[in-house]
Amino acid sequence: MTLLVDTFFSHLPAKAVYKFKCVSKSVSRLLGETYFARKQTENSMRMDDTCFFLQQDRTQWYNEQLQLYPLPGKESSSGVSRDVLGFLSHSRVLSSIMGLILCRTTSMMTVKLFICNPATKSLLSIPTPEKVEEKPYSDLTMMLLESSSDCDDYMVFYIEGPDDWSSNYVCKFYKPREGVWKTKETTFFSGARNMKLNMPVHCNGAVHFISSCYPYLTRESCFFRPYIMSYNIENATSTMLRVPREARTGSHDLSCDMSIFSWEKNQSSICLVRLRKSVFTIWILTDYHSNRWLRILKVRTKGMGLREEDPKITGFTVMNSEFLILATTTRVYSYGLTQENYMKVKEICQHGYESNVCFTSYLDTLRTCGLGATRMQC
Repeated sequence: MTLLVDTFFSHLPAKAVYKFKCVSKSVSRLLGETYFARKQTENSMRMDDTCFFLQQDRTQWYNEQLQLYPLPGKESSSGVSRDVLGFLSHSRVLSSIMGLILCRTTSMMTVKLFICNPATKSLLSIPTPEKVEEKPYSDLTMMLLESSSDCDDYMVFYIEGPDDWSSNYVCKFYKPREGVWKTKETTFFSGARNMKLNMPVHCNGAVHFISSCYPYLTRESCFFRPYIMSYNIENATSTMLRVPREARTGSHDLSCDMSIFSWEKNQSSICLVRLRKSVFTIWILTDYHSNRWLRILKVRTKGMGLREEDPKITGFTVMNSEFLILATTTRVYSYGLTQENYMKVKEICQHGYESNVCFTSYLDTLRTCGLGATRMQC
């Protein structure tokens, strides 16, 4: 009987498990067992994210109300308590991975970094890199990465901006098991264009960034058109990936905005989204090594079925290889990319942000932050 209880509840999201805590002594005991938390986390790694954090897309040291909303069909299966959201609203969510989120707070010229599990209300403070302490109001390029198949093993990857106009970035990583920041011997070469460092994508063992689109280089430059640059974490090599030919056409238009997102659960591919002159076009990288892309969607924002007659897009992302999540000046919508949801629109929420917004997908699990974690003071 105990085995059946363990097996059943270990396949549920953390929120669903906690619902049974007050009515079942056996479940209440399970939540205090390390082996059960590990088992539930391992099962969750095969699940899709169920919700997302919504923040205003401003400089990272500016903290304000943080919002959380479920994805279509996930309204009752996941979430974060109000007291945790209130606690996190004093911080900036930088990254999320299988139940853990990476946050920063900036106050009185001091930057604090921490990893937390909002479902279990546990928190692990991590040391602030020296360069960050010197420039506390600079935005950070940091993300959480799985460092092995072990659900207890993860790391924080950090790209340190150069002091000059160099295209070489110092790369560092932090593993909670080791407790220190380590620097890669070889830097990340980004090419001649500015990179959109606020949206890294982990794919095939490398971290990928897409460049800006602005026309500030001559045609003689090999970096004239926008591109994707990757940094392999294992061998520390930088490699360029070209965007599709169709995406390069008209890319210097001032209305053009291109972003990349993870595609497939095993992080084996990349999704490219271009918004130009109120038209969304989306490609999937079907063959990573030969750099082959497949277009899966092209649609005008006026034809998407949004409530607004002439919508102004203030942010977008792709989640679970299934939905294009987009925000207008007043609302957030999902737009189906696959199977039965293809090209179907659904309003998720209204928001009160006045400018651009950014999204961070999330799945609640019982995953531990690591040795030395404490309880959130909320």
